[in-house]
Amino acid sequence: MHLILKCTYKERNDMFDMKNLTLLKNLDENAPEAMQAFWAFDKATFKAGAIDELHKQLMAVAVALTTQCPYCIELHLRAARKAGATDAMLAETATVAAAMRAGAAVTHASHLFKG
Repeated sequence: MHLILKCTYKERNDMFDMKNLTLLKNLDENAPEAMQAFWAFDKATFKAGAIDELHKQLMAVAVALTTQCPYCIELHLRAARKAGATDAMLAETATVAAAMRAGAAVTHASHLFKG
């Protein structure tokens, strides 16, 4: 038996409302050691190093597009813009993400033709 869940447009939008991120304080409060480590890791990861902040954020946008996480898309889009991303850069980032996702589907098609 298949269970079909239907939700309204409002319910879908509420699920990914950016205000929901304020609820992450519950993780901070209930798993403080792990979350402190996560936030420190996240902050360190996006600092300029061998790769500058702009290009790290463009990579994050590409990953966010392929994982289809609305929160990640919004947060990393903002950070990319702040770091200087242009519309042209974001467009190319989107096409790279699309090519990677499509490429994975094409290459995985090889499994359709095994013995």
